[in-house]
Amino acid sequence: MKFFVDTAEIADIKDLAATGLLDGVTTNPSLIAKSGRDFLEVTKEICAIVDGPVSAEVISLDHEGMMREAEILRKIADNVCIKVPLTIDGLKTCKALTSDGTKVNVTLCFSANQALLAAKAGASFISPFIGRHDDNGFDGLDLIRDIRLIYDNYAYETEILAASIRHGVHVLECAKIGADVMTAPPAVIKGLFKHILTDKGIEGFLADWAKTGQKL
Repeated sequence: MKFFVDTAEIADIKDLAATGLLDGVTTNPSLIAKSGRDFLEVTKEICAIVDGPVSAEVISLDHEGMMREAEILRKIADNVCIKVPLTIDGLKTCKALTSDGTKVNVTLCFSANQALLAAKAGASFISPFIGRHDDNGFDGLDLIRDIRLIYDNYAYETEILAASIRHGVHVLECAKIGADVMTAPPAVIKGLFKHILTDKGIEGFLADWAKTGQKL
């Protein structure tokens, strides 16, 4: 499973990229606003840090506006992936962009039927929102299972990008189901490293080493 980080904070992206775990980055207008930086500037900087896809989201809701903004965004770098909402105009834009080789991430997916539409429109990635789905009384992981089954039934090439990841269990279950990609905040990814037995093991090794009085 590929790991994307869901942030616009440069320091966090650099930190995770240095581990070799990072396959891409997802951003949205809210994350860019939180960074307090210029949208185009921060997107360009992110694209220079990672080789994989960097999702940059359009703001317009109509097809013409989305295409105009996509033209600006995809000139930033070769690894920009245009992010569009799962609407009729969003899928029109998806079809137009993927037809000329531009990667597209269709976001705000909350049903398997929506995911089917996005695949038929040629989406590079579909972003089902697990956490938000859970918040509204549904099982977000069941959504991932349904999409995986449908895509496998018809050999769709659209990659399932599990989004709105809240904790390590979401990551684990998505990997077991077979999601192609997961995107999560830096804190969630860093939390995957943590285990009490790892901490205790390091503590024990250090204590034993200290008793030897040796240095490296």
